This record gives sequence, structure tokens and C-alpha cells, in this order.
Amino acid sequence: MLKIMNVEKSYSRSKMFRLSMNPIVKDVSFECPVGKSIAIIGESGSGKSTLSKMVLGIEKPDKGSVTLNDQPMYKKKVRNHQISAVFQDYTSSLHPFQSVKELLLEVMCQCDNKSKTVMEARAIELLEEVGLSEVYMNKYPNMLSGGEAQRVAIARAICMNPKYILFDEAISSLDMSIQIQILDLLVNLRSKRQLSYIFITHDIQAATYLCEQLIIFKTGKIEEQIATKDLHLSVNAYTKALIEKQLSF
Repeated sequence: MLKIMNVEKSYSRSKMFRLSMNPIVKDVSFECPVGKSIAIIGESGSGKSTLSKMVLGIEKPDKGSVTLNDQPMYKKKVRNHQISAVFQDYTSSLHPFQSVKELLLEVMCQCDNKSKTVMEARAIELLEEVGLSEVYMNKYPNMLSGGEAQRVAIARAICMNPKYILFDEAISSLDMSIQIQILDLLVNLRSKRQLSYIFITHDIQAATYLCEQLIIFKTGKIEEQIATKDLHLSVNAYTKALIEKQLSF
């Protein structure tokens, strides 16, 4: 069980004057059981990315705790191979001078002592699992479309068989038709692998398609937690405003 309990995080407004702190995440708590998917929905600047760094163990909270099976997530041995991530900017998350094969094998080598031949065969299986063929093994990121690059990023994220995957605005830079394809892929992977997703987004429609539970995030705080099936019953003014804003596009 992944638990976020009373988490707070602030950053200094100035490197010279650390007494002036800017609170980014404020007393946030939620849980994500294995096999469930949660969306964290908020507009730009709401603190979603800061929260994601703490969930991934990249940063420690100033207060509160982020734990996996009651162990602190900031410890590498706790999070190792248990959680992975797919980010919005695939151009920076995929090394431009590594082929797809090299990108996948680099991660596999961290958790697998099998021969290179066996790992290459496994890499091909992973590509096929995300809807790509063997011909992509020798391609480089600059040879891929946005959707293809995100499929490679997803293949890399699942190659360690994690329990959790965090998606940080992972489909927002893609065309609408590609977004739908990636969402369908994520639904299928989740069912097949019994994965849990933490889906960080500003897109309520994508969140409701993928997740059972929604967390509405505003200025570093949880405005509302609600089951996807009950979203139409929400009386929260901010939640309703987000829905109306998206429906108006």
C-alpha cells in the first residue's frame, strides 16, 4: 500500500534568505492500494509536480510521510523496482544518443542477471506489448513520433514489473487521437499486469477514463477526493468549475 500522510513541502523564495519559505504542498493525505488507480487533477502551478517528486521518493517531505508498505519511499531500497514513472517531456526522458534497445536494456541490467540475448528477446516482447514492433529496437528517439516515444517510455516503465507507475502529464503533449490510443493501452496494461496508476493531469476526461478515484488539487491542497462514478454528484465549486471549463473547449 502506498500512503501519503499529512505531507507538506516548501521552497525558499530566495537562495540568500531561507527564512522566506513558499509552501507548495500543504497537508496532503491519500492512499493508493495495489491494483487501484488514482488521478491527481489540478491546473498548472497547483503543486502537482512537487507532490509527484515526493511520491517517487526523489524528494523528502518537510513534514508528513510517503511510505510503501509502511517503509519510507525516499529510501532507494524501498522504492527500487516498485514504482516507475512516465513524464510529459519524452524528449528529455529518453536519451537522444541511445537506441530503443539500449534504453530498455539499460534498465533491465539493473534488475536482471540474464544474458544479453535473453534480455533483447524480452525487450522485443515489451515493445510488442505497448504496440510497437521489433523494427523499433534500432531506432533513436529523434526517429520516433510523440506517441511512439511515449510507448517506448511506457515499455521502459513496465520492464521492471513495478507495482505502481506514476504518470506526470504523460499524454498532454500528444494529439487527441494519440491520447486515446495511449489511454486504451494503459487500460489494457493495467488489467494484464495488475498495475496501480497515479495519474497526474489537468485533464478530467482522461482521468475519469483511467482512474476510479479522483483527487482535485488546488494551490497545494486537496480540494476534494471523490470516486469517479460519483463525480457528477460533486457540489464542490472548484470541481464543478474545472468540469465546466473543460466542457467549454
